[in-house]
Amino acid sequence: MTITRLLAQMTVSDLPAAERWYGRLFGTGPDARPMDGLLEWHLSPAFGVQVYVEPDRAGRSSMVLGVDDVTAEAGRLTAAAIDHDGAQDATTVRILPLTDADGNRIVFTSPLR
Repeated sequence: MTITRLLAQMTVSDLPAAERWYGRLFGTGPDARPMDGLLEWHLSPAFGVQVYVEPDRAGRSSMVLGVDDVTAEAGRLTAAAIDHDGAQDATTVRILPLTDADGNRIVFTSPLR
């Protein structure tokens, strides 16, 4: 088996609100609307994020996104009005955890410097 693409999926209860929030998170609107209730952000040719309205499962998703510098990412998110508790040192990486309105967990990571 050869896997050529990966899409993380975040389940939400309110798609218009999630579109606004994830639009601020990624700094742009969705790249695709493949079907009713589904938005996609294509973060590279090989991976992306789906935001899917599924109220019974909303808030039970998580994803980890690697970035160059979580401290810089924290500043960008603050400017985009996304609440977080700031970057933290973990054992082998620096992390920036946050949650969306449904309680889905997003963690940005970068190498410790």
